[in-house]
Amino acid sequence: MRDTTSKQAWVGRLFGPLFGFVAGRRETRNAPLGGKTQRVMDVASNGQENQMTTTLIPDTNGLREIARLPTESALPRAARFLADLVKDPGFMEAQILPLLAEAKHRRDWYVAREYGGEDGSYSLKIFVWPAGTGTKVHDHASWGAYACAFGTVLEERFDRLDDGYIEEHARLRKAWQLRWSPEDGASTVLPGDGGIHRVGNPGEGVAVSVHLYGPRIGEVDGRDYDPSRDYVCDRRED
Repeated sequence: MRDTTSKQAWVGRLFGPLFGFVAGRRETRNAPLGGKTQRVMDVASNGQENQMTTTLIPDTNGLREIARLPTESALPRAARFLADLVKDPGFMEAQILPLLAEAKHRRDWYVAREYGGEDGSYSLKIFVWPAGTGTKVHDHASWGAYACAFGTVLEERFDRLDDGYIEEHARLRKAWQLRWSPEDGASTVLPGDGGIHRVGNPGEGVAVSVHLYGPRIGEVDGRDYDPSRDYVCDRRED
């Protein structure tokens, strides 16, 4: 028999206190907590916010707790949270599956939904990746983690080889690449040089991923890189 409470259940689990972590690529379990009403932003592909809507989402205390932790403690907690979330049938039905039809008509990746802490301590975003789309090589001014909720995304990770003293210059070397599917757990990145990567969907179908970012360090959102000409520049907005 189908579980008819699945939509309500993800509301109760989403922002629960999360213990343990996802090491590498393995399965995880859900954690419980109650919910509340909060505004949700729909964000267009050009980074502009669409009309605000109100929906029922979980209490944010769990994410604030993660965001207050030191980076080395926050990342495994964030990874566990996301790996649990993308396996929840209610979350998939309410938040992910409705995005698939729209994505077929889009030409670039975009952020479909964003849940942010009022104090700026965290940001939870749902990314949609139409076939053949992907980011530039980039880093973030915060720690981050993401899990694939539908389809498969490809992540390429890079090491920075120079010392950073020459303005707008960065020499990178590709370190590894992995394909991430919902059963593979979550990937994590450190702020700045410790998390230089590129994420995309080289496949033929739509992919969707859920990303959690901690508090920013500094005024910029991160940096964009062009390895073909050893170039780097600040990125002011997502």
